[in-house]
Amino acid sequence: MFNTSPSLVKSISVIIFIFLVISGLYFARQFLIPIAISALLAMLLVPLSRWFENKGLHRTLASLLCLLFLISILGGIIYLVSWQASGISENLYQISNRIEKIIEDIRQFVAENIGISKETQMQWMNGQPSSGSGAIGIAGSLLSSLMGIMVKCILVLVYVFLFLSSRSHLKKFILMLVPATDVKETEKIISDAGKVSQKYLSGLGMMIAILWLMYGIGFSIVGVESAIFFAVLCGLLEIVPFIGNLTGTSLTILMVISQGGSNGMVLGVFITYMMIQFIQTYILEPLVVGSEVNINPLFTILVLVFMEIIWGIPGMIMAIPMLGIVKIICDHVTPLKPFGYLIEKEKSKGDVLLSKRLQNLFRGQKKT
Repeated sequence: MFNTSPSLVKSISVIIFIFLVISGLYFARQFLIPIAISALLAMLLVPLSRWFENKGLHRTLASLLCLLFLISILGGIIYLVSWQASGISENLYQISNRIEKIIEDIRQFVAENIGISKETQMQWMNGQPSSGSGAIGIAGSLLSSLMGIMVKCILVLVYVFLFLSSRSHLKKFILMLVPATDVKETEKIISDAGKVSQKYLSGLGMMIAILWLMYGIGFSIVGVESAIFFAVLCGLLEIVPFIGNLTGTSLTILMVISQGGSNGMVLGVFITYMMIQFIQTYILEPLVVGSEVNINPLFTILVLVFMEIIWGIPGMIMAIPMLGIVKIICDHVTPLKPFGYLIEKEKSKGDVLLSKRLQNLFRGQKKT
């Protein structure tokens, strides 16, 4: 018989528990993603709901007004994007011709320098059949996807309303699960987690609006066609950290090239991106978003990759605020405090001094 040490049994139990949690998150993603999005949005709208309630409105009516406010904001963003996209659609034929010319130049380059003939390249690209039934199948799958998105959006709105209207009931349920000695600490965890989500999401929204303005000015100066559309696109993609801003700028550069833009225009778009990233990192994020979601860049990337694997794009969008909530829990639970410290971002003295100087300069100019 083999002797099994208690520490080994405990380690195996933790590994099995983590595996079960990850498996549950993956296989139940269709059910959990709308709930997670709704919970974060409800946390964001709690201060507005309390404001309505302090004016004498019933919580149900206050929750309904918050829901209407959320719908109006989302509807305004969708209208803005569709309005700007209409300008691109007018020049879509010319852009497609330029893209075809660029693709043809790439094929010619590959054929001359790598030795892969154009016929072979066409065979690789046309590996998938494009028959009429295939087109019908693609249209059907697209329609099905749109219907699924609409159903999930309606579910999210319903969940947001229910979370707001019954938040006291849910909070009491959580407090009933913990011992009486830990009630105060649990209340603090719930409060801090809500504040982190509110601060991050509201700050992110404000920062996106500022990025719209800066990208719009920068792209207009450079001479990008439909500059406002690409400014809105780059700002909206900021909800996916690291990857979103790179994706938006890359799409803008590709569109500039397809529109026949010069090398100077491409360089101007890249310089605009670098300048805005500097302002965003050292001024906007500390000043607007704040330091509540203080996450190490390594774990930011790890959690983004992890959430993309199990929940896709919605997981990447929710990764940072959810990791911030996990950090709050780790900071308040004694056995988990080392993990909270591990997740926390460690700033160098140079970064702190530079950020403080830029913030003080910005605040001083704002007062005057």
